[in-house]
Amino acid sequence: MGASLAATKAVTYKTLGTDLAVTHHTGAPANIPLEVADTWGSVDLSVVPGGRGGLRLTTSGPICDLGVVGGRGNLAQALILRLVTPKGSLAGLGHPDYGSRLIELIGSGNTDNARNLARLFTLEALKQEPRIAQILDLAVQTAEGQPDTVRIGFSVVPVNDDDPIGLALEVQL
Repeated sequence: MGASLAATKAVTYKTLGTDLAVTHHTGAPANIPLEVADTWGSVDLSVVPGGRGGLRLTTSGPICDLGVVGGRGNLAQALILRLVTPKGSLAGLGHPDYGSRLIELIGSGNTDNARNLARLFTLEALKQEPRIAQILDLAVQTAEGQPDTVRIGFSVVPVNDDDPIGLALEVQL
């Protein structure tokens, strides 16, 4: 990797930040180690084997830490969290505009109007993210085999980075 490319990558990771990792891998029956469990099927903090995170979770038994995600992974996680958080729900914490209006579409049915609104609400939320230099594309389509669900796929270019990040999520209407 050239010196200028390495410097750009370092700036990008610093700009995009680091945060606690939020994943689908949470919870554990008693006989499975916490760091490899994925039984809840929900979004929660990521747990990693001790020494790989930063915050020790246990005082006895296997040592586990909270996982972290940085750089491009942090931005990707932040975008999904912004889209699944109802706009205004963090007003009490000083962030009244954080989130999206996608939740307003639940129960509306998968219609042309609902898909167009999903596109609008997604664009509104993405434009609030200061770590995005450009939104490249956005597609809202009926999820295959799920007529009541839309798949929202998009790609963005992070600040200080030329490589796009592509993401998708599904919303049941």
